[in-house]
Amino acid sequence: MSAMKLVKTHTFDAPIADCWKMFSNPDAHIAKFEGMGHHGVTVVEKKKTKKNLNLTVTREVDVDGIPGFAKKFIKPRNTVVSIDDWNDFGDGTYGGTFTLDTKGVPIDMKGQTLLEADGDGATTYTITVEIKVSIPLVGGKIEGFAKGLAEKQLDEEFRLGDEWLASH
Repeated sequence: MSAMKLVKTHTFDAPIADCWKMFSNPDAHIAKFEGMGHHGVTVVEKKKTKKNLNLTVTREVDVDGIPGFAKKFIKPRNTVVSIDDWNDFGDGTYGGTFTLDTKGVPIDMKGQTLLEADGDGATTYTITVEIKVSIPLVGGKIEGFAKGLAEKQLDEEFRLGDEWLASH
């Protein structure tokens, strides 16, 4: 079974330098997860240089509306470990990769991020998510459910990013 792919784009009403400051700031990531209602947000590892941020965060995430076919695989509250790797590519763009490990859940989520200037005062953020579930028969259904969750989470991340940029 191949992975299900989700691509979302958002335009931040801020210059790319401001967006890079946000994405390379561990505090912005913590504020985002807490703003999404995640519990016990903890930075496990942080490596930061001028051109890179590698951040590992663990948190408890509530999942609402779990369909019957997925209830034996997905709990209402799950421990998620995310590893984000953000880079200054040196050509005026920024981005990287991420992985999400939901402990005890057979869902593999990973992807890529890209920030590109959109004129002088705006920035386009493109995020590509690959979702793969390693369960025969119901894996495709669970991927569809996970894709819906990912879309909601990304919309919330975009909104919280807008708020962070407006207030910093």
